[in-house]
Amino acid sequence: MKIYEELVARGLIAQVTDEERIRELVNNGEATFYIGFDPTADSLHVGHFMALCLMKRLQMAGNKPIALLGGGTGMIGDPSGKTEMRKMLTREDIDHNIECFKKQMSRFIDFSDDKAIMVNNADWLLNLNYVDLLREVGAYFHVNNMLRAECYKQRLERDGGLSFLEFNYMIMQSYDFLELYRRYGCNLQFGGDDQWSNMLGGRELIRKKYGEKKADAMTITLLLNSEGQKMGKTVGGAVWLDPNKTSPYDFYQYWRNVDDADVLKCIRMLTFLPLEQIDEMDNWEGAKLNEAKEILAFELTKLVHTEEEAVKARDTAKAIFSSGDFSNMPEVFIGEEDLKDGAIDIQSIMIKCEMATSRGDARRSIEGGGVSAGGDKVTDIFMSFSPDDLAEGIVIKKGKKNYKKVIFK
Repeated sequence: MKIYEELVARGLIAQVTDEERIRELVNNGEATFYIGFDPTADSLHVGHFMALCLMKRLQMAGNKPIALLGGGTGMIGDPSGKTEMRKMLTREDIDHNIECFKKQMSRFIDFSDDKAIMVNNADWLLNLNYVDLLREVGAYFHVNNMLRAECYKQRLERDGGLSFLEFNYMIMQSYDFLELYRRYGCNLQFGGDDQWSNMLGGRELIRKKYGEKKADAMTITLLLNSEGQKMGKTVGGAVWLDPNKTSPYDFYQYWRNVDDADVLKCIRMLTFLPLEQIDEMDNWEGAKLNEAKEILAFELTKLVHTEEEAVKARDTAKAIFSSGDFSNMPEVFIGEEDLKDGAIDIQSIMIKCEMATSRGDARRSIEGGGVSAGGDKVTDIFMSFSPDDLAEGIVIKKGKKNYKKVIFK
């Protein structure tokens, strides 16, 4: 099976333009394609994971990836899928986040010998003269068409408005494709389904400036918004690829606990297991479905954190849930800086353990009867612990399978 047909079979393609030409490009290893990553945090998360896996698949088939880091667009923030304006980051924050992204991406993509390129759109966006940009690009964008784009309609109709700052994001992303086409011969772009309007803007900009026949500029959009972003959200918040933010064990457990309805979809989209092997799992139920979840968790943890860490995470999980052996349980350390009036309350502990995204989230879990400490169900949302209480460590449990040993150190 050729790579384009494999992408379709794995459920990765949502919409395409110029499908026959795109199939020819990627199957012949002739695509120079880009995916953009705005550095809004100091780590990539599983919402980026599908894009990284896609880049790896296409590179293995002989195509050339461009990882575009949004040092320029990150100064504005993409309104797509957002209910409010993003927090404005400083240039220093963005530069720091970009350096973190670079290290993580190099674990997935081979940048040696010009097999892939990593570029920063700050190199051209931050030096643009506003009047020159309006003259070169502005005439090709019609406000009526822009306002019909889904990425703007939601903010305008439901969420209380869209700033002029954010309104420019489509133009900036379109300009990225133009520059990548000029500088590197980029002929293909990929992105989440929430990026469709922005990507079409870039495609049309090139075609209008250079003519349809000369501009070999196409677009693929992947089903990343509804699937990838869904994968990137858990009860405990974002799942990061940085082991210092989400441990290999927590990463493993996240995938081990995906919904039954999603496990085969995740295996198909995200792992590099042969499709023939995955097809054999289609009718798995009950205990076999749990086995599929273990396969998913192991394969993805191996991909992100090495096989050694995947084995360790799998063995720890089995020890905890099969035999009640808590000796290798993941530990969370509480320090003086975490104490308030000489103690720490259960809600703060849950947030520290990534079992809750906020105090309200923690409170709801406690009131629902799903939290225990030291084997006893927590009923008091203000329950607190002193350093002495935590000196030997205490097991905090949320739900059936989320355990952490909390220790004061």
